[in-house]
Amino acid sequence: MSEPEKEKPDQTGEVTRRDFFNEISLAALGIAGAGAAVVTYNFLSPNVLFEQSMVFRAGNPDLYPVDTVTPLPDQQVYIVRTAAGFYALSTVCTHLGCITQWKPEANLIACPCHGSKFNSGLPPSKALPGTKIEGPAPLPLPHFAMTMTADGELQVDKSQKSDQVLKV
Repeated sequence: MSEPEKEKPDQTGEVTRRDFFNEISLAALGIAGAGAAVVTYNFLSPNVLFEQSMVFRAGNPDLYPVDTVTPLPDQQVYIVRTAAGFYALSTVCTHLGCITQWKPEANLIACPCHGSKFNSGLPPSKALPGTKIEGPAPLPLPHFAMTMTADGELQVDKSQKSDQVLKV
């Protein structure tokens, strides 16, 4: 009985069909492995979200004349200075979270989305700044805690709500 002849490598240098499919399979496995490595690396690397600090310096009190409302858009805060002292108000409407606008000609803070209006606290009004005047907003604008730093600057802490006036 004769043994079946073993396949002899092709000496002509031509690529056989089997060699072609082996190379394609290895390439596909390599690409899949590289993709799996990238996905695994992204899964294991930390996803860090850098948020703005809730505590910020608002500058020297002399920057804010008496009986003014100064918007700080990057912090979403109004600095209100009355004869009684300083208040820090949120610019975010309590209705649906729209950003309110200071309307100096009307002496009020208005929400452009749904028409809520809030008191500015400036004369002739005797109400607290941010008090709701009209509109669908269920609550007044929140007040944030304000303090003076050791070097004489205003500091606002948006993580703490406070109706206390900062007297300077």
